[in-house]
Formats: sequence, C-alpha cells, structure tokens
Amino acid sequence: MSLFIASLNSGSNGNCYYIGNDKEAILIDAGISCRETERRMQRLGLSMQKVKAIFVSHEHSDHINGIAVLSRKYRLPVYITPATLQSSGLSLERELVFSFKAYEPVTIGSITISAFPKFHDAAHAHSFNITCSQVTVGVFTDIGMACKHLTEHFAKCHAAFLEANYDEDMLERGRYPYHLKRRIRGGLGHLSNTQALEVFLTHRPAFMSHLFLAHLSKDNNDPNLVHELFSRHAGETEIIVASRFVETAVYHISGSFAPTEKPVNIIAERTQVQFSLF
Repeated sequence: MSLFIASLNSGSNGNCYYIGNDKEAILIDAGISCRETERRMQRLGLSMQKVKAIFVSHEHSDHINGIAVLSRKYRLPVYITPATLQSSGLSLERELVFSFKAYEPVTIGSITISAFPKFHDAAHAHSFNITCSQVTVGVFTDIGMACKHLTEHFAKCHAAFLEANYDEDMLERGRYPYHLKRRIRGGLGHLSNTQALEVFLTHRPAFMSHLFLAHLSKDNNDPNLVHELFSRHAGETEIIVASRFVETAVYHISGSFAPTEKPVNIIAERTQVQFSLF
C-alpha cells in the first residue's frame, strides 16, 4: 500500500500537511481554518471522511489555528504532548485529546506515525515520520538546526517535507530587526536554504523520489530561487515548492523509485497551477 501526500498550506500564515492511503489519512498540523482546509481538500479530490487524526508538531499559531474547529466538527482525535497542549491555549474536548511520546509509534489503521524531538523555540516540538507498508514520508519543518535526530530520520524517507525557510543574503539585507534575524538563524529558529540543501545532499537516500521544500519565508526567500538551487543537485528526485498561498497537487509515493511519475490529481487541470502563483 502506498501513500498520497499534499501540502495544503506551508508558511508562517499556516501549515497543514495531508498524508494518507486509500482508506485513511492524517493531518500533520492544521494552521489554516477549517473552511479553508475543506476547500483545498475538495479541490484536490480528497475526503475529510478519510482523515482519522491530527498530529501537532508544536503550539505556534500557524500550526494550530484550525485544530479546534476541525476536531469538533469531524470528531477528530488530536495527538499532542501535554506540554504543547498547555502552551497552545487550545480548547479541545477531553475525549478527543491523545498524548504521544518521542520514539513511541502511534498506529492509525495501517499508518504508523513516529515522532522525534527537534530544536525549535517551542514548549515540546516534534517532527514526524509516517510509514505505511514500508513507504515512509517525513515532515520536517520549524527546525533550528540539522541535528542527528533529523538526519537519521530524513535518510529513511521516500518523500519528505523539508523546511527551507530563508535565503541568508535576503535575511541579512532585509527589513527585519536584528533580534528577529537572530531568532530566525539561531539554533532554535529555522533552517536556511543552504542548511536544508546540506541535509538533502548529505543524507538523501537513493530511493527518495520527492522532496517538498516547505515553510518558505514570505520576506526572506524566493520560491524560484530555492527551486533552482535544489534542482541543480536533485538528480532524479523531484523538487516541489510548497506554497503559502495554495495547495500542491497530490503526489503518489509508492516506494518504488519512479522519477518520471507525475502528480496524482483527480482534477487534472490543477496539475500545472502550483508554480504559477509564486
């Protein structure tokens, strides 16, 4: 059984990632509204009825804004650590709250979700590997440094969402105050394009078919720049930039390396939209 994956939104205005098979799916974070999540999934031909749970990486608003309404409307379990829940201010129904621990896998149907800690300025931040029938997809955003946890899990992935938040020169020359620049490029902030590229070049497995560049800064990065940077080194791995304005296509991750495979999208005419809005 393979996995179907899409970014519904990726950036400081909201993050939400869909990973599922033919029967069930999960969301990693839900930082856009319930209504917008529904609209984007409908445009992709994805059903909310397949979504069985939401996993929360950390408590920052761009990762949790839609969770309370989505959970209540669809009776979705929310997997969240106690420290993250306490810091989030989320009002969730008690019976829909479930805790998880790093390196203790959670099974949702035939999907297994494994969390591991990351460096970020949040109460108890985690990244995730999602596996189904030996196919693994990673969600790695909001990362201050490429630690051993990240690189070991990245090396297991057939596809991954990897943060490439900022271009170093754009951040340095940009309008942000010094304290914010220091926070972004500090060890608890975000990965730069160069740092993300080093992870990709050093730890990419030979079987990685797709890489989604995620959580790009609106002010300190450029989608065309980062796509070109990674494409020069990508070989047969397909590079997709996850937008902060629109959902990506749905991609079929089969685990068998097929570099010529195209995005799976029930509404075929959307296949060519994803880069035109950047």
